[in-house]
Amino acid sequence: MGGEQQAKVLEKYNNTVRNIPVSISIIRKKDSHMLSYNVSISGISRTTEIVLEEIQEDLIKKMNLDDFSVDEKTGSADESFRKEAMDLISSFFPHSNDRDKEVLLSYLLSRSLGIGYVDFLLHDHYLEEITIDSSEEPVRVYHRKHGWLRTNIFMSTEEQIRQTAARIGRNVGRQLNTLNPLLDAYLSTGERVNATITPITPKGNTITIRKFSEDPWTITRFIANKTLTSEVAALLWQVIHYEMSILVVGGTASGKTSTLNALANFIPPNQRIISIEDTRELGLASYLYWVPMMTRLPNAEGKGGINMEDLLVNSLRMRPDRILVGEVRRHKDAETMFEAIHTGHSVYGTFHANNSHEAIARLTSEPVNVPKALLSAINLMLVQFRNRRTGMRRTLEVSEVTEGTEFNMLYKYDAKRDILVPSKKTKRLLNDLSVFTGLSEKELSDDLKERKFILDAMVHLKIFNVENVGKIMADYYDDKKSLISRLKKAFKKK
Repeated sequence: MGGEQQAKVLEKYNNTVRNIPVSISIIRKKDSHMLSYNVSISGISRTTEIVLEEIQEDLIKKMNLDDFSVDEKTGSADESFRKEAMDLISSFFPHSNDRDKEVLLSYLLSRSLGIGYVDFLLHDHYLEEITIDSSEEPVRVYHRKHGWLRTNIFMSTEEQIRQTAARIGRNVGRQLNTLNPLLDAYLSTGERVNATITPITPKGNTITIRKFSEDPWTITRFIANKTLTSEVAALLWQVIHYEMSILVVGGTASGKTSTLNALANFIPPNQRIISIEDTRELGLASYLYWVPMMTRLPNAEGKGGINMEDLLVNSLRMRPDRILVGEVRRHKDAETMFEAIHTGHSVYGTFHANNSHEAIARLTSEPVNVPKALLSAINLMLVQFRNRRTGMRRTLEVSEVTEGTEFNMLYKYDAKRDILVPSKKTKRLLNDLSVFTGLSEKELSDDLKERKFILDAMVHLKIFNVENVGKIMADYYDDKKSLISRLKKAFKKK
């Protein structure tokens, strides 16, 4: 852990992690081109750390730590491990009170069964990504306000990194070893974990943790943050309400999954949702009727594997009203997804591409290679992007798929004005909506205006929490007129 000498402190804040007081400083050092993220723990001196390291060595001699794990949500561990650790703490720190012993125990659990100091990073809601690149490099983090930062945390050895990653994998039935040197897993708190070991990454073993917001993104937050406009959000709501399909497209960390989560708020609460993912990333609101499903890798003998195609085929037997598909990567995934749409199911998925043109090209080329005739099953493509210089996320394009590999861009992002603006008139969507609903063009237009008003009113009234947004959506489907009347009164009072 480093000091803050010859450095300018840009921001400072405190967290409490399982009774342990943690202080965070964002600093600019004169000799570094990257800002630093310094973690310090109140009440635990370097001398105390050394004693705790001795206790950890004693624990390793007395029991196999691989047989135990710490619950990331509560910080609790197996009672036998807890008792042994507390006995040693009482022996080494006989004059400490019960509260201080509990703090030392929490710290010891993180070091012995968790991910050490990295555990404190998991509880900082300003962080989006935590990366360990080797024992020679400092742990780095991606901060919502400051971008990439170097921390004052190091993993002591390559073996410690490997053991930590292997422990995470075992907790979810995944293996990390010489035969399986790549790991995709997740923590019990929902964070996605990717790990690699040498020689796949020659510089050292790596762990990448992608954190997810404890309070999921909602469509009203997207509007308030200018990710998209209420006009576009109203259109997406209309499309989802009337059971048309959407593909959310974007590059790495562009917010595809967050967008899919936000769009799920528009699904009527009395409809059954089946989600299918390789790694658990979606976290839908509690009011939705949702059944999450996950793929499984085969065991060491090559048996027991469940892939996305298996789950997609199975989901069609579960009487779903809507199907959410985690990122589509392979031919079979895409083919089954499009077949599901053609059998009359509403499907919403994510796909890796930077714009509408690239999405069409990738979908119709190897390795995905979807037949061109199937593409029109997708009604809309919503393209998300992240400005890597600023960290800002925006909707780049909203396009309808017309025929074959053709698309028509309805909205496009104007970078100078930082707003999503209309591009071209619809060639297909309006007609499809009219056919599906029996509504005239004017009725659909009036319907859009009502939805836009509701969304604007929610933003104006600062209704951003996922459960509160869900309550408004449920009220809309129960009694639209009453909801609009209530919002108009609230709007006036505000």
